[in-house]
Amino acid sequence: MAFLDEHLSELDEEQEEIIWVSKSEIKRDAEALKKFGAKLVALTAANLERIPLDEKLADAITLAQRSQRGALRRQLQYIGKLLRNTDIEPLQEALDKLENKHNQQQAMFHRLEQLRDQLLETDNNNVLSQLIAQYPALDIQHLRNLIRAAQKERATQKPPKFYREIFQYLKSLETAD
Repeated sequence: MAFLDEHLSELDEEQEEIIWVSKSEIKRDAEALKKFGAKLVALTAANLERIPLDEKLADAITLAQRSQRGALRRQLQYIGKLLRNTDIEPLQEALDKLENKHNQQQAMFHRLEQLRDQLLETDNNNVLSQLIAQYPALDIQHLRNLIRAAQKERATQKPPKFYREIFQYLKSLETAD
């Protein structure tokens, strides 16, 4: 009887170590990996090179990028399956860095658009002095000519050619730094 009690207590200890995962949780995890795989498939080839993928996964993603409809769905399933056996933390970190770079670029564009709109206001001397301090390579005369031309465009309701040129000029100054 003592042997049976020892054996039962060992079984209880083994069962305590086993973590039970519900079928729904497994499905949710598989779906999350499939969505992550779809994000990877949506990346450009240049961005994919920045993510540390093993050869098999990289080939599967390349094939998925060329696939359509049902084949794409099956390929995404396969990518999800490959991701289950892969440590996705480094992949997620690399993807986050890429997405953050995009977000930073969008924020810069919004800031430059606001700056351009402030320059087109009638009293823009304060904004101009800030630009001069921030960008030593700024061609003040060129910028003032663009501002005057953009204001004239607005007054005559012409297409915003110079309005766009101001943005491009500010963008070139930002990227030159």
